[in-house]
Amino acid sequence: MSSLKPLILHAHATGPNPIKVAIVLELLSLLYEVKMWDFGDDPNKGVKGAAFLKINENGRVPALEDPNTGVVSWESGACVNYLRRQYDGNGKKLGPHAKDGGAPDLQDVVDYEKWEYFLLTTLGPMTGQTNWYRHYNPTKNEDALNRYVEQTDRCYSILEGQLKKTGGESILPGGVTAVDAHYEPWVRQHAFAQVPIDGYPNLKKWLEKTKGLHEVKKAYEKIQQAAK
Repeated sequence: MSSLKPLILHAHATGPNPIKVAIVLELLSLLYEVKMWDFGDDPNKGVKGAAFLKINENGRVPALEDPNTGVVSWESGACVNYLRRQYDGNGKKLGPHAKDGGAPDLQDVVDYEKWEYFLLTTLGPMTGQTNWYRHYNPTKNEDALNRYVEQTDRCYSILEGQLKKTGGESILPGGVTAVDAHYEPWVRQHAFAQVPIDGYPNLKKWLEKTKGLHEVKKAYEKIQQAAK
């Protein structure tokens, strides 16, 4: 991979989704550059501006450009799955892994996908709505806030049950996968969302362990450096 050109990760200074893609890039030891964008419609710097809309019609980060293949992806799940297919075809680094250390079977593959989709469709959106109604909604709405807090906590309880199977080591048996990369930036937001995880010991253990991984630290550092 030393002959590969650096990939380009489009990001902004806040938000969990670009970070998960950066974590996967680090897990794959791929070279990449981070291009930062602002919120708003500035033609050259904003995610709703003309320059970025040529990359992602939806006007949101992350987006990922791969000059080695010419492929452009956006939506974090699509970015991660592109990287899996292109740079980890055997799944050794990103999964899915087999529970017994052998080749993953159909259930292992489906387990990977269902926990990936649970983050993309449920835990992530519920946390995002909690953050919105707690911090950003211009009109106070306690009913909406309470609903999303309850749903975020419900997601934590479901994840706690899954993590109990591995003693809080990884979301799926067999070791760290890209699924852990999907979840880490979102679960890390529990403090900002003000949804405590003290009642979920396996979730708390997993988060502290995952935050300490070298690749995770490097991903955050790279995003933070690009934002300066």
